[in-house]
Amino acid sequence: MQSKANSAVEYISELPADRKEVIAAIREVIIKNLPAGFEEIMNYGMLCYVVPHKIYPPGYHCNPKDPLPFISLASQKNYISFYYSGFYDNDLLNWLTEQYTILTGKKPDIGKCCIRFKKPAEIPVALLGELCTKITPDEWIAHYEKHVKR
Repeated sequence: MQSKANSAVEYISELPADRKEVIAAIREVIIKNLPAGFEEIMNYGMLCYVVPHKIYPPGYHCNPKDPLPFISLASQKNYISFYYSGFYDNDLLNWLTEQYTILTGKKPDIGKCCIRFKKPAEIPVALLGELCTKITPDEWIAHYEKHVKR
């Protein structure tokens, strides 16, 4: 479900009532906890947190006109997706899986670099905020250039 919204506020305003509050809370915790240098934009029809071209001029290898993506947040048809590129670092993936299981008693529904949440009320917002603190833009760029960019 891609949005044509031009801003985070517009994106959230378009959401169904049961999604607005939780998406706004996740957005707030992302903004509060992301290290300086990342920027919030709308891209691919969702909220994105990126390393802007002013910090990383080459941009994203798939489309150099786009800034380097790091986190995205989307309200999909059947779940909320939290895309976290830092999961390419298995240590962070393992950390999140362990912490999530301790908090919820369940294993997270994780794809290649996203967590899918089917029940908005069960999203561990504070844990996502802590995850956001784990990588600076410079660390993400170094990891991206070493492991992702071809």
